Amino acid sequence: MKTLKKIALAVIVAASLGAVSTTSFAESDPGRISYPPAQSIDMVAAKIQTAIDALTSGSDSENVAKLIKDASDFSKEVNANDRVARSVAKAINTVKAARKDIQDGNSQQAETKLRDAHKAMLESKSLI
Repeated sequence: MKTLKKIALAVIVAASLGAVSTTSFAESDPGRISYPPAQSIDMVAAKIQTAIDALTSGSDSENVAKLIKDASDFSKEVNANDRVARSVAKAINTVKAARKDIQDGNSQQAETKLRDAHKAMLESKSLI
């Protein structure tokens, strides 16, 4: 009888854990758009390219800094494996450094860093 109670308790606990598991309900929030990793990497690279284009066309530093911030913020949408996450993080660190250069008035260094970050983002797509 004691063994039967232990088995029944174990089955009830396992069933309740499976019924209320957070991973079983893991899906995006209502109204939130989820992108596949390759598409989100392309979108971040496009945002970086937009910042590069704005910088080369002579846009003001405040506008370019905002475009760089948008690219940096959107990089959080990239959801893939650990290697891709590390590669994207390195590229975004370069983007953040470029933003700091823009704010300091070093547009030439910022452009170089943005081009490197754009190339790194496109290379991280091959790691998927």
